Amino acid sequence: MNDRIIELFTDTTFFGISILNLLVALCVAVLTFVIARAVIGLLMRRVQRWSEHDGAMSQVLAKVLAGTSNSLLLLASLLVGLSMLDLPERWLGRVSSLWFVVAALQIGLWVNRAIALGLTRYFSRHSADGLYQGSALATLSAWGARVLLWSVVLLAMLSNLGVNITAFVASLGVGGIAVALAVQNILGDLFASLSIAVDKPFEVGDFIVIGPLAGTVEHVGLKTTRIRSLGGEQIVMANASMISSTIQNYKRLQERRIVFEFGLSYDTPTEAVKQAPAIVEEAIKAQQQVRFDRAHLRGFGKEALEFECVYIVRDPGYNLYMDIQQAINFHLLERFTRIGAKFAVPVRAIKVTALPQPFVQSQVL
Repeated sequence: MNDRIIELFTDTTFFGISILNLLVALCVAVLTFVIARAVIGLLMRRVQRWSEHDGAMSQVLAKVLAGTSNSLLLLASLLVGLSMLDLPERWLGRVSSLWFVVAALQIGLWVNRAIALGLTRYFSRHSADGLYQGSALATLSAWGARVLLWSVVLLAMLSNLGVNITAFVASLGVGGIAVALAVQNILGDLFASLSIAVDKPFEVGDFIVIGPLAGTVEHVGLKTTRIRSLGGEQIVMANASMISSTIQNYKRLQERRIVFEFGLSYDTPTEAVKQAPAIVEEAIKAQQQVRFDRAHLRGFGKEALEFECVYIVRDPGYNLYMDIQQAINFHLLERFTRIGAKFAVPVRAIKVTALPQPFVQSQVL
């Protein structure tokens, strides 16, 4: 009975390979997968323990090892099992090529995760408040590094599979020129995003004004920038259009220089007019976080005595500026009322000219 079972496993074949050989290969593949998974798990636990004491490098290594693909690991285990079979010569070359493909893909996944973690850590360290905000430079850096990595991996796999990559790269160059001509508008936005990343006219979180549009930058992408307006709606604007426009960045405002004007009527007493600059200076200096600059009777307008006043708000907050300006206006109203100064009100004069009486000639009969 035992001899028959042995003969069944040794003499019965599939594609020229005995059942016994297939079972051995399957057992080796399963055992390889279990051992490899156990070894990787052990390494991850060791590295996690090191990361508690050694710092950032060990943490990055632990996260990179966590990116090991179970599918690729299973495929590698099956290749180990296939090596136990008596395969024809033409299949041995294909199995060796698959080994390189599996190894290249897994290394690519590890390096891809390392790039993502490294860039995230770098931009978190160098961004405002230590927060990674997904700036244009971070997006472009991650995108460029990944494209370069997977291009190298793809070319290496094709070369190992026997493809002439020299001709392939040359054809890609010709095709790239054709694609570039077809999508030149998209490339214009792409290079504009690169310009934003390098020059940094604004970043995520900045309040900017572009012509009639104003809002806070939410996201800087490869083609468009998204802005949250004061009204609450999201504005999506092409990067090329933004670079070609004048951008006012209020986030980088350190001090706010305020110029305001008012006019006094011509029937205001001269002494009250002379006191006006001093009253303005008093009103401005009474405010907190304000530096007085000047206040002058600028000239004689058509309808009023024109005054120009300048002061500096040391805090860039817009609401604070409006509170200060309101307090100054209240102060001026109160003081000007006391001294009899009157604010000018535009008056339109209508001149009425009497028409001459019609000449009537009478004839006496």
